[in-house]
Amino acid sequence: MKLVILDRDGVINQDSDEYVKSADEFLLINGSAEAIAHLHKNGFTVIVATNQSGLARGYFELDDLEAMHSKLTVAVEAAGGELAGIFYCPHGPDDGCYCRKPESGLIEAIEAEFEVSAAGAPLVGDSIRDLQAGLAKGCEPILVKTGKGQRSLEKLQSDGGTAETGISLETLPCFDNLSTAADYIIEHYSENE
Repeated sequence: MKLVILDRDGVINQDSDEYVKSADEFLLINGSAEAIAHLHKNGFTVIVATNQSGLARGYFELDDLEAMHSKLTVAVEAAGGELAGIFYCPHGPDDGCYCRKPESGLIEAIEAEFEVSAAGAPLVGDSIRDLQAGLAKGCEPILVKTGKGQRSLEKLQSDGGTAETGISLETLPCFDNLSTAADYIIEHYSENE
């Protein structure tokens, strides 16, 4: 199985500092559904791993989250692709859970569900915590500049990367968006079955 793990907000859909709270507010980044379909058509199992603390904070209900994910699934299918799963952490930052990124619980849940190791799999995120969660399980982090990506890149550049975050800028692939990241993944990971 060729596994690809994607963050959601800021990678697939437009992020909001006010939280994405409904299907109406869930707006895909241009080309992201097509990028997921492109990965799928090239033999990748595409899975989303996303923090959704808006549930714990009471900003939206589970029905709202499911409506957002239904909208995403329909868009990906319309582009000719398929999402193998969407895993989410419903907890707030003070809940002490193990599934909220930068913890690696969501990735471990993916491994258990699909009976696969995530080690070596590309993980695409727009935040440092996404990349850290992937690194904890041996994933290969990829940063996109959409969402919080540009801010994350600037933080890594000012910190020098590795010291505080464990992320090396010298080896971190960085792309404008999911479309260009998907092209890179297809080119570099297609042989790694």
